[in-house]
Amino acid sequence: MHTFTIVFLVILVLTIFIKTWLASRHIHYVHAHRNSVPENFSSQINLEAHQKAADYTCAKTRLNYANILLEAVILLILTLGGGLNVLIIFWANLVNNSIAHGIALILSTIVLMGVIELPINYYRTFVIEKEFGFNKMTRTMFFSDLVKQASLGMLFGIPLLFCVLWLMEKMGENWWLYVWVMWMFFNLIILSIYPTWIAPLFNKFTPLEDTSLKTRIEQLMQKCGFKSSGLFVMDGSRRSSHGNAYFTGFGKTKRIVFFDTLLSHLSGSEIEAVLAHELGHFKRRHVIKRIAWTFAMSLVLLFVLGHLMQQDWFYQGLGISVLNETWATASSPPTAVALLLFFLVMPTFTFMFQPLSSLYSRKHEFEADEYAAEKSSASDLTQALVKLYKDNAATLTPDPLHSAFYDSHPPAMLRIARLQNLAHN
Repeated sequence: MHTFTIVFLVILVLTIFIKTWLASRHIHYVHAHRNSVPENFSSQINLEAHQKAADYTCAKTRLNYANILLEAVILLILTLGGGLNVLIIFWANLVNNSIAHGIALILSTIVLMGVIELPINYYRTFVIEKEFGFNKMTRTMFFSDLVKQASLGMLFGIPLLFCVLWLMEKMGENWWLYVWVMWMFFNLIILSIYPTWIAPLFNKFTPLEDTSLKTRIEQLMQKCGFKSSGLFVMDGSRRSSHGNAYFTGFGKTKRIVFFDTLLSHLSGSEIEAVLAHELGHFKRRHVIKRIAWTFAMSLVLLFVLGHLMQQDWFYQGLGISVLNETWATASSPPTAVALLLFFLVMPTFTFMFQPLSSLYSRKHEFEADEYAAEKSSASDLTQALVKLYKDNAATLTPDPLHSAFYDSHPPAMLRIARLQNLAHN
C-alpha cells in the first residue's frame, strides 16, 4: 500500500472517530441536562420548551451520525474505490478537449454527491424539522429550490470552471496566483449581486412598512454611521418558523433584512438590539476581516495545490490510476483531476483546525454584543436572544467540547452572562 494512502486512511479514520465521539458527547450532555432549566433562564423558558430544545438538538445530532458515515463512504468510493477513475475514463471517451473534460468531470462528481446526499437533506426537512414544528416548506418548494440552486450553479459554475482550468493550463507555474485574483473578483461580484439578483429567486423581499419600527431603526443606523439601500422583510415563514435578521451585500448594495418570523416575536426595542448586534459586525469590520481571512486561506490552498498537482504520489496515494492510460501523451496530469481531488480530501486534512475557525467567529460575536450594548441596550438584546433560543429550540446546555469545535456563536449561558454583566456596568 502506498505511504500516502496509509496517511490518508489514518487521518480519515481519526476524523470519523473524533466527529462521532463529539456527536456522542453532545447527545449525552444535552440529555443529561434535559430535565432542568438553567437558573438564568428559568423565569423565561419553561421546562417543556427546554426539553423540546434538548430533543431537537439530539435528533439533529443523531442524523449527523449518518452524514458522517455517508461523507466518508462517498470519499472512499470516489478515491480508493476507483469512482473517479471510472468518471475520468467515461468523459475521456466522450470529449477530447481537456478543459471540457475537466468541467464535465467536476460537475458530474458534484451532481452525484448531491444526489447521494439528498435523502439526508430530505429527512432533515420533512421529518426532523416537521416533527418539531419548524418546517413550512412543501415538497414542491423543496425540489423547486433544488432546481434553482442547480441552475445557478450551472450559470455561474461553468464559466468559473472554464476560467480556472484555462488559467491552470496556460499560466505556467504561477497559475495559482492568477486563479486567486480571479477568485477574489468572482466572490466580490457575487456579494454585490446576491441581494438584488439571487436572493429574490428564493424569497420575497418587501420594504419594511412599520413606521415606528422603521424610524427607530433609521435612528440606530444614523447613530452607527451605517448606510443601506433599504430595510426589507423576508418571507422566511414560507419555509421555516425559525427567525433571524442580517445585513447582506457589498458596497452600495448593502441592505438590512428581517425575517417576518422575527418581527412577529420580538418587540421594537428587542429588534433594535438584534440589529445593533448585526451592525456591530459591520462597525468592527468583521465582514471585511472574514473576507480577507477567506481570501488569505484560498491563496495558501491554491499554492499548496500548485505543488501537489506535480507529485505522482498525490494521485497514486488517492487511488487515481488511469491518468497515464487515458492521457499517454500528456506531460502532466489534467489540471481538473488535481483540482477535484484536492478539494475532495481537503476537509479531511483540515478538520482539526475547525476549533480555531469557531473560536475566531465566537470572538466576533462577543465584540458585536459589546457594540450592541453600547449603541442600544444589553438588557433588550438579552431578552431578544432568550426569545430566539426558545423559538428556535436552541439548546441552552451544549457539550462544551462539541461547542468549541463547531459553534460559530458562544454557548447561551456564557453569552447571556456576559450581556448581563455589560448591562450592570
